[in-house]
Order: sequence, then C-alpha cells, then structure tokens
Amino acid sequence: MVIKILLLVVFFAVMVAVGFACRKKNDNVNGFVLGGRNVGAWMTAFAYGTSYFSAVIFIGYAGQFGWKFGIASTWIGIGNAILGSFIAWLVLGRRTRIMTQHLKSATMPQFIGARYGSKSLRFGAALIIFVFMIPYTASLYNGLSRLFEMAFNINYTWCILAMAALTCIYVVAGGYMATVVNDFIQGIIMLFGIVAVVIAVLNINGGFTQSLIELASVKGDSSVPGVYASFFGPDKTSLLAVIILTSLGTWGLPQMTQKFYAIKNEQAITKGTIVSTVFAIIVAGGCYFLGGFGRIFLTDSEVANQGFDSIIPTMLEKLPDILIAVVIVLVLSASMSTLSSLVMTSSSTMTLDVVKPAKKNMGQKTQVFVIRIFIVVFVAISAGIAIYQYNSANTYIAQMMGISWGAMAGSFLAPYIYGLYWKKVSVCAVWVNFIFAVGVMVANMLARSSFPALLQSPVNCGAFVMLAGLIIVPVVSLITKKPSEKLVDDAFSCYDITISVHAKDSLGD
Repeated sequence: MVIKILLLVVFFAVMVAVGFACRKKNDNVNGFVLGGRNVGAWMTAFAYGTSYFSAVIFIGYAGQFGWKFGIASTWIGIGNAILGSFIAWLVLGRRTRIMTQHLKSATMPQFIGARYGSKSLRFGAALIIFVFMIPYTASLYNGLSRLFEMAFNINYTWCILAMAALTCIYVVAGGYMATVVNDFIQGIIMLFGIVAVVIAVLNINGGFTQSLIELASVKGDSSVPGVYASFFGPDKTSLLAVIILTSLGTWGLPQMTQKFYAIKNEQAITKGTIVSTVFAIIVAGGCYFLGGFGRIFLTDSEVANQGFDSIIPTMLEKLPDILIAVVIVLVLSASMSTLSSLVMTSSSTMTLDVVKPAKKNMGQKTQVFVIRIFIVVFVAISAGIAIYQYNSANTYIAQMMGISWGAMAGSFLAPYIYGLYWKKVSVCAVWVNFIFAVGVMVANMLARSSFPALLQSPVNCGAFVMLAGLIIVPVVSLITKKPSEKLVDDAFSCYDITISVHAKDSLGD
C-alpha cells in the first residue's frame, strides 16, 4: 500500500508542477489553446496517442472486445495504429495545420464555420460538441472504479474527485502546453507499463505459448474449436466495425484533430507520424492483446454477473504489488491525458464559438479567463455525472456515453476531410450530415430494438454513420446550392503559397 500511495503522490505532484511551470505561456488564446502553434514532433505525437487511449480502452474496450473476439482483438490495436494514427497523420496533418492557421481557427467549429462561411454551422458544431463531449468525458472515470476498489478498497467517489481536481488544476494553470508536456510524461508511463503488464499476466499461465494453448481450449459462445485463439476470431463483421469506429473515428473527433493545429513545422509532421504510430502499436496493440486472454481468467457466469469491466482488473489481481501500482499509474495516465484533452476542447469551443461571437469585444485575456472557467465547469459536470451513474447504475447515461463517439465522429468526419481536399462541399450537405449522424445515434440509443440486428450495437451503428457521411456529403453537395467561389478559393489559396514547394506538400521552416 505504501508503494501504491507513494507512486500516486509523485505522479500527481509532477502533473501539477508541470501545469504551473507552463503558466507563463498562456497570456493569449493562441498560446493557451494551441501552444502558439509551436509544439514539436514528440510532444504532438504523444499528445495524440494519450488523447486516443484512455481507461475506456484499457479497462472497458480491451476487456469487452477481448472477450468477444479473443486474440483477434489485437487487430483493433493494429487498426488504431495504421488507420487511426499513421494514415491519419499522412492525410490530415499537413493540410490541417496549413488551412486552420490560414482561417485563424483554433477549434473544430471555428474551422467548419470559416471553411463553409456559415455562422449557423459553427454554432451547430459547437452544440454537438457540448452535448456529446460531456458524457464522453464522464465515461473516462468508469474504467477506474474496479481498479481502485481492487488496489485501495476506498470509495470510488473520492477517486473521481481527486482525478478531476488534479486534472483541472494543471489544465487551468498551464493550458495546452501543460497538457502536451504531461501527455508526454504519461505516454512514457503507458509505454513501459503496458509492456510490463502484458508479460507479467501471460507468465501467470506459463507464458505466451501456454496461455494460447489454454485459450484455444475455451469454447465460450462459439461451437468452433479454438476460435478465440484464431487469427480473425468468431465474428469478423463485428471486428471490422470496431476497427472502423475506433480507428477512422479519430479522424473526426475534435480533441484529436486539434493536435494537428498546433504542429510546429514540417519535420514535426514527419517524425510525429512515425512516433504516434509506434506508440499506438505498443499501447493499443498491447491493451487489446492482453484483453484477448480474458477467457482463461473468468467464466461466462462471472462476466455475466460482474460485467465486462471486471475482466482486466481480475486478470491483474495476482500481479505483485509493484506492478499493480504501475497499472494504477498507467490507467490514471491514460485517463487524465484524455480528460485534459476533452475539457480543453470543450471549454475552448464554448468560449470561442458560443460566448465570443455573442460578445464581440472580448479581449485575449478575457477569453483565456472564460476558457479557464469553462474548464472548471466541464470537469465538475463530468465528475458529477460519473458519480451519479456509479451510485445509481443509471443505464440511460451509460447508453448516452456509448453513442458520443459515433455522434461526434459521424458529424465531423466527412465535412472535415472534404473541407480540406474538395472545393464543392455545400453548407446544406454539412447540415444534412450533422442531422443524419446525430439523429441515427440518438435513435439507436432510444429505440435500439427497431434497428436491423447488425446496427443494434452502438459500435456498429457508429461505424455506419461515419461511412455513410462520406457518401452523403458529396452526393448532397452535387444536388444543392454550390458554395461561394470566392470563399472556397480563399480557403484553398493557402495551399498554393510558394516556399521551396507548394505548402500542401511541406510546411517549410
């Protein structure tokens, strides 16, 4: 217990110290929200990765999908690395950095509003983020409950309050730079922690080969012998849907794409692409790989009674105390890094896209002050929802958390990608996509049984609305009013600024 508490105290002290060390760089909105667009490769890559993978992944998704797909769930981590990190950086990184700076955009709604010349779209995008970001933020606390009960046997409410308060302190004090520096530290903990935990857990059953043999003997819900130890698992279609949602979905999540806004230079993009991909392979691949062995630690009846969130903590119970302490810091790192990213995105969106347009004469210092106020508000609300859900077991809130990712990614993915590459996207097409994504995901939450069997899963439904948006936006754009030629030409002119090559190929020095 002394080791566990000591590591936590050191961890929290470092996070808060970093926050106060970065406070001098936050005298304007650009510095507080984007770090002055001067963040290097390693910091950006780790910020991207740690915002991507939270306790929801390590405790929730790794346990649930590892149980469902067996060792084949590792493909989800591989998909996160290749599609969610490597290809995302190649396709989005440079163009996002160039156009958002040209349009003076610091948030996703600002970009949408400026790119399509629509204040109503900007407000609509901000509303979507406000509604769906809070339950998504609240879900980050859930993965910690069983872990802290196992390690400390203390009331989970205190864990929520401590995590919320400490995250709030360093984000309010240090802004974006504090989050990326802490993300870097937390990312290092996650890298070493996941490797150590995977090796230790597999050794409980005699190592990788013996664990795989035991997993192959599990029948579970399938009549196919050894299916949970097979290459693609028992359900290839659902596996593909999870890969699409958790990998392609990051392309449309505001807290992820905002990392590209702040990249320092061309070299940072090249290095960041490699670093973020390696990070994802180790962290995401390790999490899902570990979860794939869950069936040799628990029975069907135990999971039915205790839920999927019990799988990973049960696998960790027999580890030495020092490794359990490392796991606690690992999961806290994953959760606090994602939490800081989400509240920064939510608060900057509300300030810059809702409050500032209503009060046009707001100075830079006032805007930063309001963003800090909203950070406190968002952290408090998310912590309150998490405590309420934990104490009441409210399934409605849990369902709403499940649709948040699909609703936001489905709304923004297509308008964001096409906005960077295609001049013919219409305002009407973006509205149709917003309404479709939010409408389908909310309907899935309220009337799930009315959906086709394949789409009754929020994961499958989220993947569907994202892919559908990539078709809806161009089709509707071709049959509705064309965008202003002057507006579009101005937005895309930033790519043709001549340096040594076109800006769409290099940021220059």
